[in-house]
Amino acid sequence: MTTALPAPISTKIGLTLTDAEREQTARLAAELAQFPPQLIDERSWMDAARRLACRLPLRLQEALRGYRHDPGSDGLLILRNLPVDDALLPRTPTVPESVERRATAPAAVTALISQYLGEVVAYREEKSGALVQNVVPVPGREESQSNAGSTLLELHVENAFHSHRPDYVGLFCLRNDHSGTAGTLVSSIRNALPLIPDDVAEVLLSDRFVTQPPPSFHAGDSAPRHPVLEGDRTDPDIRVDFSATSALDEEAADAMEVLRRALLDAAAMLVLQPGELAFIDNRLSVHGRTSFEPRYDGRDRWLHRTFVHLDNRRSRAHREDNGPVLV
Repeated sequence: MTTALPAPISTKIGLTLTDAEREQTARLAAELAQFPPQLIDERSWMDAARRLACRLPLRLQEALRGYRHDPGSDGLLILRNLPVDDALLPRTPTVPESVERRATAPAAVTALISQYLGEVVAYREEKSGALVQNVVPVPGREESQSNAGSTLLELHVENAFHSHRPDYVGLFCLRNDHSGTAGTLVSSIRNALPLIPDDVAEVLLSDRFVTQPPPSFHAGDSAPRHPVLEGDRTDPDIRVDFSATSALDEEAADAMEVLRRALLDAAAMLVLQPGELAFIDNRLSVHGRTSFEPRYDGRDRWLHRTFVHLDNRRSRAHREDNGPVLV
């Protein structure tokens, strides 16, 4: 993407829980982790997460509700000092398509906070529809443009090809890489738009682009045309994946390159440390990842990931039995 990485995001952005709030959250997570059948993907367990989320610390509820109303110029919310105990964690997973099926305290923290923000969803073809997924380096996939890689990951909207993309992506850090410097690059169209000439923005607002799905999602039909910027021209949403979106003509290709440079110029780097949870507004912001060196020694970088929808009604026809998994 670029050789000059952005400066880290200020630690003043977001909310840092007090120790009392951390303990309150830990008690709720422990209660949820023990809720029968202790299986994350069971509807009754996620229903319990939704109910228990109403007992999260008040300041945390206020931060989530405020972010839901307006994600700000960065489209980012960072929550710090959440409960995670490295001494109780198992080895960082190294298997492909790693997910969390059985309830654990960190997965319960992730689910509680995500369920307060909206509705946790998943995609049947992505990590077999698991609601809490692991973002970990996998041996042999170092160069892949995916959550299993450790190379520089291109800026993208999560599932940019999909008609029901997540509204938010949650990333909860259990372990960072050994150097403690692996970063998530985040860039908002709200910050980048002033860097884009009006005539270029007009091209980006036209349906002259296509985004290819990964092979697991591909149903055989050609990818539909779409604009890269959508909605209010003064405050648009963005839909692009620089490793999968292509332009249909030369002018559109030039416009996409202008957009890419503007997003890189407006980007910031989020270096998540254990106990930090970031939500990225997937309508306004793209994200990527800096490269890092995994050791596969059981203590590599480990994030929990969730996808959140604000309005499940929009995707009702794509979810069997009104469940959380899109098909």
